[in-house]
Amino acid sequence: MNVLRNMKDHKIHIHIDGKPYEAQEGQTLLDFAKSNGIFLPSLCHYEHIFPPLGTCRVCTVKINGKPVAGCMTTLKDGISVEIHTSELTDIRKAMVEMLFAEGNHFCPSCQKSGDCDLQGLGYQLGVRVSRFPHLFVDRIIDFKPQRMLIEHNRCILCRRCREEVKSPDGKDVFSFLHRGDHTEVAIDYEQEAKLTEEEAIRAMHICPTGAILVRGQSQTRPIGERKYDMNESNTVESEKIRLHPVRHEGKLVVATTSMAGCFGCHMSLLDIDEELLDLFELVEIDRSPLTDIKKFTKRADVGILEGGCCNSDNIEVLKEFRENCDILIAVGECAIWGGLPAMRNPIPLQECLEESFFHSPTTDQTTIIPEHEDIPKILDRVYACNEVVRIDYYIPGCPPNAKHIWKVIKNIAFGAEYNVLREEYKYD
Repeated sequence: MNVLRNMKDHKIHIHIDGKPYEAQEGQTLLDFAKSNGIFLPSLCHYEHIFPPLGTCRVCTVKINGKPVAGCMTTLKDGISVEIHTSELTDIRKAMVEMLFAEGNHFCPSCQKSGDCDLQGLGYQLGVRVSRFPHLFVDRIIDFKPQRMLIEHNRCILCRRCREEVKSPDGKDVFSFLHRGDHTEVAIDYEQEAKLTEEEAIRAMHICPTGAILVRGQSQTRPIGERKYDMNESNTVESEKIRLHPVRHEGKLVVATTSMAGCFGCHMSLLDIDEELLDLFELVEIDRSPLTDIKKFTKRADVGILEGGCCNSDNIEVLKEFRENCDILIAVGECAIWGGLPAMRNPIPLQECLEESFFHSPTTDQTTIIPEHEDIPKILDRVYACNEVVRIDYYIPGCPPNAKHIWKVIKNIAFGAEYNVLREEYKYD
């Protein structure tokens, strides 16, 4: 006991990003960073679980030049820690991007949107688009538990539930099955039935995503009252990147289109409100649903793309925009990675068509799937715009905040520096 007390009281000296600090020996780097206002993101870490899980690796740092997980690193005298370098920031963003790409995280339709820790990390790191293709794996949702359901498509295998949720007699409620990329969380139905309603809700809140849900206990709250809406209005980290202004004479020529989407992003553009007067002073809108101009009448400085690609006509329009626009901006979740229309991607196309035309309650029991040369061919899945053509900039959201869109347009027109506030940066 005296040895532990002496270790706790023993002060050591370390360097973080070249700055000297005094710390307690044996304290974890992640705990030290949090208590000293140093931004070090984490996802699997949970304060009641010791030793730390170390599964997500989002808190990767370098100790004396060697990459390690910050949550599992205990401080020792004289160590040199790197946290905020361009390499480490990119590694953390890549970790978060992979988690988004490996699961089906449809934020606008998720009950935990706004309170999801994975979503919050995306905001903090300024993730606009994943550099990795979305897998759209079809994992079965487990509806069998008495009061819960397990949405495996959202699970990131952090192990929080496995370590923290126990039945009243101390038995595990959750466990891991299989290995490698086939690993999944399983629930013991007998032990789950022993949990009280409060214990089940606690398990739902322990999950950093929307993978564990309790029947009849919606987590949905109005926008503005959710955890990551109410965070301080600091700027998005990656917003340090600036677009170079385009060279143009007179007004900025802008073209827009809506493909596999709902037209909500165009409505958000109009939500600039009174600043629309300034917009029309700066911008000439050419080919666009807003002007009903069907073809390009001149080359555009900027093309704004809403919606993903679900059919052959979308592909044709997208290539036309790339050919006729100097800068292409993907606006909204559908354009960036498929969004809600991509919820069909895990399901074979033929099954989708049969459900729509044969089994839907609104059909007349026809046995024919319409096909004609004038009807665009439906693609095997919904594609993000950057899977078809090169995209220069991304504005996430469903729909994006009007102020975010307006700031980007002004930046392109004048090169004016700007920052996107956290409240303007959303995936839903």
